Parts: sequence; C-alpha cells; structure tokens
Amino acid sequence: MSLQSAVVLANTALEPDTLTTIEELDDFFTSYEYSGRHERTLEELEQVRALRPVLRALMLAERDDAVEMVNTMLADAGAVPRLVRHEPYDWHIHACDPDADLVTRLTVETAMAMIDVIRTDEMSRLGVCADDDCDGIVLDLSRNRSRRFCSTTCGNRNAVAAYRARQSDTA
Repeated sequence: MSLQSAVVLANTALEPDTLTTIEELDDFFTSYEYSGRHERTLEELEQVRALRPVLRALMLAERDDAVEMVNTMLADAGAVPRLVRHEPYDWHIHACDPDADLVTRLTVETAMAMIDVIRTDEMSRLGVCADDDCDGIVLDLSRNRSRRFCSTTCGNRNAVAAYRARQSDTA
C-alpha cells in the first residue's frame, strides 16, 4: 500500500494539481490509512507537496540510483525498523516514530516499500504512462505486466482514440 500511495501522491502534481488544500491532504491521509501525527497545517501541506518530485525521481530512477536514494532517505530520517501492531493491522514494520512529521513518515514508508522493489529487481513495475499527453507514474502490479496507463482516464482516452482511428481507416 505504501508504494501505491507514493505513486498516487507523486501523480497529484500533474495538471491539474490535485493536492492544493489541507482537505485534499486529509483525504489522502485517510484514504491510505496513514497513522501517526498529521498537523493539518499549510506548512505540512507545502512540505508534502515538495516531496512529490522526490518520490517521482525515486520511482523512475535506475535500480542502482534508486538504492542510493533509498539509503539516503532512510539515513536522513534516522529510520529504525521495528514491529508494531495497531488497528486494523496485525504486526508489521514501521521504520520511524509515529510522532515523526508526516513528510518523514511518507518518505520512510516509500523508501521501505522501494527496498522490496529493488531487492527483487522489479523496477520495471514502475514507469511513465503510455498516454502521449501524460507524465503520470504507472505502478504495474498485474501478473502479465500489461498495465500501460496511470489511470482509467488515460486508458479510456487512448481506447477511444484507437477506436476512432480504426473507424476512420475502414471508412
């Protein structure tokens, strides 16, 4: 879930920007079931917004570059993995204190998720949307690695364009 939320967070920076208010940050925080401190301030919102290009760069980096980025993120945050349990989850890993600021927790959780992507050599699961007019990040968790678009909107737009092209060819 941390990797999916990081992709969604990075993609909020696309036009139109969908992370411009504290309410939108609240919705993101709630939707991805984050726990811990959430200040609900403009300063926190701006810090999260500033994190988006960092997450994008990490998820689109080459494997060895991603390793360096992950190690730096974890070191800078003073990450110390430990097992925790809280509702609605059984034992799982948190690598920073729940009182750490939201940006630190988002950074560390994304870095921890990327460890598995890097370790299993699955960087190809992350890429850029196949829509020519979109730069969204795609997280392809499909069995056959067939996901090409960042959203249903981009997929539908391309399906309609392909249909229209086929129709004009037969006309």
